Amino acid sequence: MDLLITYDVETVTPAGQARLRRVAKICEAYGHRVQKSVFEVVCREQDKLKLVAELHEVIDPKLDSIRIYHLPAHALDAVEHLGRPREVDPRGPLVI
Repeated sequence: MDLLITYDVETVTPAGQARLRRVAKICEAYGHRVQKSVFEVVCREQDKLKLVAELHEVIDPKLDSIRIYHLPAHALDAVEHLGRPREVDPRGPLVI
């Protein structure tokens, strides 16, 4: 499945800054960062469930927001880019 993950984590407090780093690390384990708080993820359903569970453990639901967009199959193959070219293939190997 193709996913687009975006997040906005409160960073006013040191605890918020730590949550932001942990959210980014979790997302990096599953996909490719395409902008500061945006990740493209290609995964299986069970991986998505694990990803969501890990994110739930980290965020403060009163302060933070994560959006997971479920895209049509292979939608990430047809992304139109303007400006700097794509650095990685979303279906290429994920190096952790």
